[in-house]
Amino acid sequence: MKTKPVLFKSILKAKTLRRYSLFMLLFFVAGYASATPPDFTAKEIKFVSEGDTLSGTIFTPDHIQAAVVIVHGSGQEKRTVKFAEILANNGIAVLTYDKRGVGESAGVYAGPEVGTNNVDFSNLNLLSLDASAAVNTLYNFLSNDHIPIGLIGASQAGWIIPMAAEKNKKVRFMTIFSGALITVKEQLRFQFYTGGNKSFWDTHSEEEARKHIFNDPDRYEFTDTNPNDILSGLSVPGLWIFGGKDIQVPVHLSIEYLDRLKRKGKHYEYQLFPQLGHNTAFSASEEPMKNAIRWIKKQEIKKS
Repeated sequence: MKTKPVLFKSILKAKTLRRYSLFMLLFFVAGYASATPPDFTAKEIKFVSEGDTLSGTIFTPDHIQAAVVIVHGSGQEKRTVKFAEILANNGIAVLTYDKRGVGESAGVYAGPEVGTNNVDFSNLNLLSLDASAAVNTLYNFLSNDHIPIGLIGASQAGWIIPMAAEKNKKVRFMTIFSGALITVKEQLRFQFYTGGNKSFWDTHSEEEARKHIFNDPDRYEFTDTNPNDILSGLSVPGLWIFGGKDIQVPVHLSIEYLDRLKRKGKHYEYQLFPQLGHNTAFSASEEPMKNAIRWIKKQEIKKS
């Protein structure tokens, strides 16, 4: 008897998380609100990826210092306009698009709400091809070889972004919020173990968590993905931002893997905010996003 594949949470938990994320995004954006008019223009665009037409928006600042494509997390995510506006108001051009099968984008959405498993390698690879096509679209739109283009995203994007960077040499940097540096199956074992308990780290040790990550039996079978295999072959710089109270990604283990890659000469950096959880980008603290913006704008110095 086959078990019906699901993603990280039940449908109820997924809906609750989306409501929470929306609330936190609105709270976060309010901190950046300004009475001054925006210093950017927005243009609706369409581009083709793997035979499907995806729809999005390009935000172009008056004075561009860098550019990014926003890569989605695991849910039914449309283009993230408010997030893009924050970046554009800080001199960063942005392409944000509706995920395939969501909003105005064609294609088939794979996710827990429709009873499919969107963490299989084949789907993550497809989403990375979409991100790569978006990079080409933004590159052609800007028509400027001197603007460094990177990828930015959170959570599941932590697997997709390195895959897209491996495919597309136009990608000059990666910015990842709360992205795991362990395999997908290991991440699921950890998330099943924490069970959504926000007080998990008050009653459990790192040693206990790692025991489950490496030894628990898998509940679902799918083709796994190991981000370290890809990251070890990349030459572009990357920034990871973590929250110390994350109960979806084992942060200290991920940092340990990052340190190993750094010792091998990779230009990877990370920042840890001990009191934050998984939603580092859209938390009550503005510091993670401000730090990410500062880091992205520094990539201009490294252009060829």
